[in-house]
Amino acid sequence: MRILFLITFMVLTSFTVNAQAQKAVIKTTITCDHCKECETCGQLFEKKLIRQKGVQMVTLNEKEMTITVFFNARKTDLPAIRTAISQLGYDADDVKADPKSYEALDGCCKV
Repeated sequence: MRILFLITFMVLTSFTVNAQAQKAVIKTTITCDHCKECETCGQLFEKKLIRQKGVQMVTLNEKEMTITVFFNARKTDLPAIRTAISQLGYDADDVKADPKSYEALDGCCKV
């Protein structure tokens, strides 16, 4: 009986944890081909966006001009992530880049 209870508990817990994990692919505009390696811009994604509450992993694809974000839906949501990307100086789907943050980007990362 205990084993059955334990197995049921583990299965239900794993479904709950998996339901919280979300993946979003966000369209952006990238004008250079080295954003990941750029000392300023690449670190924005690596060090600042990953620090946002609930964000678990960030992948930048400069060829497809997308940012893939894995996040905990209990701690954040897609509009908050788009706003955070905008505050880094990049467009995020329909949310335009914050003008002050955009101006702070390196010249190669601007249109």
